[in-house]
Amino acid sequence: MAARHEEIAEELRQAIDREEYAVGSRLLPETELAARYGVSRGTVRQAVAALTSEGLIGSRQGARRVVLASRRNQSFAELRSFAQWARAMGRTATGRVVSSEYRPTTAQDSVRLQMPVGVPVLHVLRLRGLDGEPVLLERTVYADWIAPAVERIEADCPSVTQRLFADTGLVFAYGEHLIDAVAAGAQDAELLGVRRTSPLLRVRRVTTTREGRPVEWSDDRYRSDAVSFSVHNSIGNNALARQTGPGASPAKADGDRGTGVAPGLDHRAQAWP
Repeated sequence: MAARHEEIAEELRQAIDREEYAVGSRLLPETELAARYGVSRGTVRQAVAALTSEGLIGSRQGARRVVLASRRNQSFAELRSFAQWARAMGRTATGRVVSSEYRPTTAQDSVRLQMPVGVPVLHVLRLRGLDGEPVLLERTVYADWIAPAVERIEADCPSVTQRLFADTGLVFAYGEHLIDAVAAGAQDAELLGVRRTSPLLRVRRVTTTREGRPVEWSDDRYRSDAVSFSVHNSIGNNALARQTGPGASPAKADGDRGTGVAPGLDHRAQAWP
């Protein structure tokens, strides 16, 4: 029989899945949760700690806990939160910054980040892995207003998303994605440990705050032998799942953003020159 704090943790997960607590919203105070479930605050803290370790919620000193993700939209929300996706599969996310530098905003950056051309923005190339095995290269451009906070994060931080929330209160709320395939160039091949011209799964994305303010845009390239994407459609539910390796259990998701064949997938290629 599950301990009471485990039961409460699962009830909270389901409430987040049902969007009773939307991404970016705050959980009820511990006292209210304790009264609702008829338990002590210590039991509530144990339940909440479990959700924090899974990356579903975040906390800052002196502030109520905030929902960072849900299991329903895990797949495509976690295209921008690699560490949360890894934890959902029982894997350990690793990463290191290969390069980080400011460059003037290009016309492409201007459109995606809604900023004037010429303003310095931060370009970061980050190699991500599962249990130490490289599987993903992230080429991310951060808007000028969040770039200083990104610079302060250590190079091997496993979750930039959670660190930015802890440091600044930023919640990545919405993402727009385009998925296609590309051939590995020399740098991609060397860092990911594959042959040059090997096929890579590419996800180009723009991520914004709840208010729609662009935070970053990124070109993410996954080793095709390590990660795959699947889309399942039905009248009542559109579930998107991402999985890694043979026989892995995919993290399920409901696509509810974007346009195209399946919600959550943006097929408007003309928006991505």
